[in-house]
Amino acid sequence: MPAPLTEEQNRVDREALLDAAEALFYAHGIQAVGMDRVRESSGLPLKRIYRLFATKEDLVVAMLRRRDRRWRESLAAQVETVPDPRERVLAVFDWLAAWFAEPGFRGCAWINAHGELGTSSEPVLAEVRAHKRAFHDQLAAWVRATGVPVTEPVYLLAEGAIVTAGITGDPAPAQQARAAVASLLGAGGCG
Repeated sequence: MPAPLTEEQNRVDREALLDAAEALFYAHGIQAVGMDRVRESSGLPLKRIYRLFATKEDLVVAMLRRRDRRWRESLAAQVETVPDPRERVLAVFDWLAAWFAEPGFRGCAWINAHGELGTSSEPVLAEVRAHKRAFHDQLAAWVRATGVPVTEPVYLLAEGAIVTAGITGDPAPAQQARAAVASLLGAGGCG
């Protein structure tokens, strides 16, 4: 009889599984990747995978949730080093430009998941909406600090840049959106 798994082994296996699933789902799409491929990539037996996540949908939700935390922490780590509130908002678009230029960039993982499963999976749809709401709130706090009431246009410019860069494979939309946001912030939100 095998020894019971420790909490540490469960954590290590869970992270390895999430790493494999995230890489595969982001690169190839959720529906295109079968659980056998996740098993091969993670090195974990299917039985172990299904002990950690009872369904593929559970794995997708956990992957999106973890990606959200890491994505927004990375964004905040760069943006919050900028002392000036206006420049802090513009730094969001600098961070986006760097993300768009990363090898393997395939757009927004949440928009991609929504396109694949948003109409058929309430848990995935809820996770996508939670990410978008959290990003909006994070961005809104930075915009409010400028004293210029332009949260919604700034959010829409960020989201539009993400979607456009994902479709075109070109990082330029980040700088184009940045220029538009600079105008909004410089013009006091008039227009």
